[in-house]
Amino acid sequence: MTLKLILASKSPRRKDLLEQIGVFPDLIADSNINESIDDPKILPKQKAIIIAKRKAEAVYEKSKIENSIILAADTIVAVGRRIVEKPNHEDDAVRALQLLSGRNHRVYTAVCLRDQHGKYISRLVETRVKFKRLSDEEMGSYILSKEWYDKAGGYAIQGIAGSFVIKIIGSYSSVVGLPLYQTSNLLNGVGYDVKYRRKEK
Repeated sequence: MTLKLILASKSPRRKDLLEQIGVFPDLIADSNINESIDDPKILPKQKAIIIAKRKAEAVYEKSKIENSIILAADTIVAVGRRIVEKPNHEDDAVRALQLLSGRNHRVYTAVCLRDQHGKYISRLVETRVKFKRLSDEEMGSYILSKEWYDKAGGYAIQGIAGSFVIKIIGSYSSVVGLPLYQTSNLLNGVGYDVKYRRKEK
């Protein structure tokens, strides 16, 4: 019996990344979970793992499609222990840029699979990124672009902010939203054959 793949994310970036390696989810579902965690002892990388699993669990509870694999992910940007939250307003975006400007930061992306037997498997990928020091003019024009809206750390590396990056150590696709190497290994490991195939029309 063919395994069905459910992507527990409405993020177009994650869908595009999967399609890049020939993986086309049978269903895309939004988990709509509360992503807040009140415990101050939880580290940013731990939060990414917890939230990714919560997303997979929530989508399973909604769908309960048999013989399916649920793929969820969560990306968190942090400077030290401080998480750079997703901005929803311009003031939030300005604060995010000011924090990242001229500094190193870490991007944690956790991938969680719920396999066809109900087992949850997670992987965490850590990538180090360094931004150049941003001028007031660069910040202002970026804020006007609205690219920061609802993105981890207030930026998308594949967009305008790509020109802010001096150095990246780790996985580029993880910073975009899904580490492809680790994701394909997880899928292959549970019996979902990852190989390039054309999208069915």
